[in-house]
Amino acid sequence: MDTDCDIECDISEVAGEEIIDNVEFDDMNTDLNICSADSAEVEYESTSAQTDKFPMLSLQSIMFNAAAILFYTGLSNYTDFTFVLASLGPCAYHLNYLYSKVDSMTISVENQLLLTLMKLRRHKTNFELGLHFGISEKTVLNVWITWVNFMYRQWSELDNWPERDLVHYFCPSDFKSKFPSTRIIIDGTECPIQKPKRPIAQQSTYSTYKNRNTIKILVGSTPGGLVSYVSPAYGGSTSDRQIVERSGLTVMCDPGDSIMADKGFNVQDIFAPKDVTINMPTFFSKKNRMSGKTVMRDRKISSKRVHIERIIGLAKTFKILTEPLNSSETKLATEITTVCFMLCSFKKCIVPTTC
Repeated sequence: MDTDCDIECDISEVAGEEIIDNVEFDDMNTDLNICSADSAEVEYESTSAQTDKFPMLSLQSIMFNAAAILFYTGLSNYTDFTFVLASLGPCAYHLNYLYSKVDSMTISVENQLLLTLMKLRRHKTNFELGLHFGISEKTVLNVWITWVNFMYRQWSELDNWPERDLVHYFCPSDFKSKFPSTRIIIDGTECPIQKPKRPIAQQSTYSTYKNRNTIKILVGSTPGGLVSYVSPAYGGSTSDRQIVERSGLTVMCDPGDSIMADKGFNVQDIFAPKDVTINMPTFFSKKNRMSGKTVMRDRKISSKRVHIERIIGLAKTFKILTEPLNSSETKLATEITTVCFMLCSFKKCIVPTTC
């Protein structure tokens, strides 16, 4: 893995000046007043030291509070948090930041990850995060953009596409008996964005289904609930078929595999030459009544395909995927969506083993 996250950008640094008021005491002050002033000065120094050492929010202050960690990061406990940090490797401590180097004394590496997860989970503003961690908005922006890019690049190097035997081994028992050749369950999802200024961007991101500007991605998971594929982010006007054509799933799947999808994915002709079948519900037509056998088959497919919808719902507990992305966040749409879905793999699997 690369040890550096190479992002180049220039920014002017603002040097802060600390102003210290000099307090002079009159020689004619009484002993009582001197003692009071001394105690007040000691109290001020103690408070200042505590403020510098313990910011308003830090990992150390919530590491034993599982509910707080779940609220701020989406992870179950401190153990899962450390596991996420360990998965990023030692290069997390040697990053090339977007603007300027961030001093570990200002905000530690652990708290930088906490800040990034809070941005994803709660979608807080840079101003609010700066207040929480006792740093400037520029430092928050520097940490946030650097870490999102870094996490995306690190996890993109992982091989998340398991072998067929491994998929079959971890497949739920009922799923294995009804659809044993299923390699991946796919579905598309959309995330809102703020209306772009350029007319071309407005047209490419406008979704007629959502009736607003969105970005669209294709998500795939194994029958056992592992997120095995997340596509790049496309404009909301892009069709599901176009995303599947660019996904490379035809190369990733082996002959004899099957893909489970919603009935909007009319892509059988794309996978037929690769001997890959598509299991999807039947299109309902008012002219032709469906047979009882077809209805039962569609019910079985729908009961299994719902797993990918549950995983998408789990990913959208990160509020950044449900609230409109601003212009700078939209530029990082691929990185943000990929990181959010990858974080779902660090949580407890929501697919029962018997389904």
